[in-house]
Amino acid sequence: MDWRGFARQMATMARDLLAQPSVDATLERITESATELVDGCDAAGVLILRGRRVETFAPTAQVVVDSDQLQERVQEGPCFDAARESERVFRIADFATHQRWPAYVPPARELGLGSMMGFLLYTEDEELGALNLYSYRPNAFTEDSETVGWLLASHAAVALSSARNQDQMEQALATRHTIGEAMGILMGRHHLTEHEAFDVLRRYSQEKNVKLREVARQVCGTGSLP
Repeated sequence: MDWRGFARQMATMARDLLAQPSVDATLERITESATELVDGCDAAGVLILRGRRVETFAPTAQVVVDSDQLQERVQEGPCFDAARESERVFRIADFATHQRWPAYVPPARELGLGSMMGFLLYTEDEELGALNLYSYRPNAFTEDSETVGWLLASHAAVALSSARNQDQMEQALATRHTIGEAMGILMGRHHLTEHEAFDVLRRYSQEKNVKLREVARQVCGTGSLP
């Protein structure tokens, strides 16, 4: 393993991750980096496990989606165990001989998978994120592969958290702008003060059990409350 060359690649990747314009773009760069940097990795994807439901993001091949959907269907597999046991790294060296998940492994082998590694990115309440790396060959991942994958996942977790925070901040600012615009519409139409207009939106939101930002969007779109 050329660790000096790898360090340069990781530095470039870290800068690229932080420069991505959205969460989706960040995830895509993460999985692309996995196939580029981890020896033996043929496909990669980020799996989000919300309770018992699985979502796949930025898969580099269809087999990643198929594997994730299989885990959801049988409610078994490495990502479900990682969620329950907070495992930081999970690994299947050879799908032909692995016996830990009997409902998942044989069908996964029929997908053409030979081996896999997964790295926990984060856990949040009932939500788990993991970077999964797949190979079509058994025993494709070495100890060096695991070290590289772990370093990549560590950088990815930081970048993903930063991207998620930025996305949430942008959504909050957009929501604030929409609410302000809706208040202006109500103030002009009904001769209300700023406080009164906000109170109208808030009370309608509570009475109808509709989120405040959705009420504001409706006002902006129609010029009045529904």
